[in-house]
Amino acid sequence: MRKKIVAGNWKMNKSLSEGKILANELSQGLFKINTDVQIVLGVPFIHLSSVAEIMQSTAVVSAQDCSHEVSGAFTGEISASMVASTGANAVILGHSERRMQHAEDNALLSDKVNVSLSNNLQVIYCCGEVLKERETNQHFGVVESQIKEALFHLTEEQISHVVIAYEPVWAIGTGVTASSDQAQEMHAHIRKVIADKYGNDLAQNTSIIYGGSCKPSNAKELFLKEDVDGGLIGGASLVASDFLQIIQSY
Repeated sequence: MRKKIVAGNWKMNKSLSEGKILANELSQGLFKINTDVQIVLGVPFIHLSSVAEIMQSTAVVSAQDCSHEVSGAFTGEISASMVASTGANAVILGHSERRMQHAEDNALLSDKVNVSLSNNLQVIYCCGEVLKERETNQHFGVVESQIKEALFHLTEEQISHVVIAYEPVWAIGTGVTASSDQAQEMHAHIRKVIADKYGNDLAQNTSIIYGGSCKPSNAKELFLKEDVDGGLIGGASLVASDFLQIIQSY
């Protein structure tokens, strides 16, 4: 049975002390919640060790990116093995902000997926279309290509350690959210794409989460959809009460 997942993406927010405060608030709040939802905290590199220590087994701690290189003269880069050495056990790859601001393409992301999995990191792989692609009815094809080109070289065992995060780019940080029906439609399409390659059993066990202005007011409606297995939460993950409310809405 596939996991229900609520993941927070802090993006470039919180000083070291602020991150510890937020992690402690979340840790204390989670002890009061009886839930089978897997919690993931995607935090900046400076927070990985301290948040991993604070959360312990309460949540999966995730980096927001890693290098496609193993090691070497790559100033400013962080390798997957470095991420793993902090106590983190996951990494977010292919977020739309990385694709747009750092020109990351599917070929590069394929390499990042490989090095992450080789270091036993769970991969949260992001995919999604921009507004123009949706308006011109290209959204299904765009998302399908992003998945096939970065993931479909993997074995069944490898891809079982990948979570798909669908993020309609036009709904990230805009306050506009895809309707629950739009989210369900794309999630069902993604599951079919996976089933066509790896079979229905694996597809039914793959968690596909929604990322795009998910907040306390709309989380429950989104999570009720058959193929929406949780959310990748941005701004609302920076406020402990909001993030905990989203978790409880499951």
